[in-house]
Amino acid sequence: MANDTLIPMVASAPGASAPAPLWTLDGLRAADPVLGLALLMLVAILLAEALHRTWRIPRTCGHMLTGAVAGPVMLRIFQGLELDPWKPLIDLAIGALLFELGTRLRPRWLLDNRWLALSVLLQAALADLFVTLALGWLGAPWLTAVVAGTVAASTSPVIVLAVSHEARARGQVTERMLMMSAFNAVVAVVGLKVLRILLASDSGTPAEEFMRASISALRVISGSFLLGVACGFVMDRVSPLVRGTPAMPVLQIALVIIASMLAAQWTLSPLLALLVAGMTARARMQHALTVEPHLGSAGAVLNVLLFICLGLLFTLDGLARLWPWVLVIVLARLAGTAAAVAGLAKLSGLGLKQAAALTLALQPMSSLAVLLAADTFGWSSQLPGAHTHTIQALLLATTLMQVTGPIWTQLSLRHLARETNEN
Repeated sequence: MANDTLIPMVASAPGASAPAPLWTLDGLRAADPVLGLALLMLVAILLAEALHRTWRIPRTCGHMLTGAVAGPVMLRIFQGLELDPWKPLIDLAIGALLFELGTRLRPRWLLDNRWLALSVLLQAALADLFVTLALGWLGAPWLTAVVAGTVAASTSPVIVLAVSHEARARGQVTERMLMMSAFNAVVAVVGLKVLRILLASDSGTPAEEFMRASISALRVISGSFLLGVACGFVMDRVSPLVRGTPAMPVLQIALVIIASMLAAQWTLSPLLALLVAGMTARARMQHALTVEPHLGSAGAVLNVLLFICLGLLFTLDGLARLWPWVLVIVLARLAGTAAAVAGLAKLSGLGLKQAAALTLALQPMSSLAVLLAADTFGWSSQLPGAHTHTIQALLLATTLMQVTGPIWTQLSLRHLARETNEN
């Protein structure tokens, strides 16, 4: 009898096992990474919405929790190193938020209120100093303690921006929070670049290495600033051609990509370049500049993917052994921020209740800013000579404050500062 089938049946090889169904853990682990991330995004959106409607938890927490459950912490569907091919896309998501953050910053405010400018500097310095001294007291090598303090002083600018978007927060505490998070993130990136040079140094002349690191920092700061100004000017010149059309977010994303890639190619700081680009565009275009949250719907998709990937990078390894170090990092960072903010609150025009709100709002600690200074998601492995014990404690503290930080920020803006306008 003739064979009526169009596709011939292929016999399985003896002893070969059939692929696991997609709905099982083994099937998910063996699935195509694109399909796996798409499924994670679907779960993340549903979980985040359920948590937000039930307990008013920020949606970013739901996105990160989804990544944590699927990552090495629990189900191990994805491993951290498997995300490295996605890093350019994640960097684009970070870049879109940083450009948007830059358009909301008002440098003129720092010139008009010198005490505010001093509080911005002091907050980054004291948070760094308190963590460094605390880790040194626990026995960490001083250079590694300085590295950890520099990273720990950074508040995640994309987390606080995402929370302020969701809560529709407007006011003095919100604006100071965004200003301080942008500044200490830049300090973390530039400081980490310098400290990596010092950690990798095998020279017997400290003065020579310090000079080399200083020149590198100056090159990064000045080069990133000039690149950002150039991108802002390009935005000012080109945007009239597409103003008022759906192409405006596309133009903004294109400039974010160009600035990010040029900064990476020239070993500059994409974070600083994009912040400056946003500030320059706002200064040049004033109210003619329209920036949609997350730079439109495409940016919103990247935003969800970004926070899922942050959750995938969570770690709990060594928590039972290192919890005293983790607690010290969190408390020292909180104490440094509180001392800086409260110490200059009255002089800079802030009430004590607002100062408490700002202190709590700045608690989302993240390695996100320094990821842009690294080639892979395993940025901590790119610190040659660093004390492993200290760096692991830093990663654990980052995990804790990254997943709970959005809640701290939301509660402080809603109940202490009362600057939110949520549904």
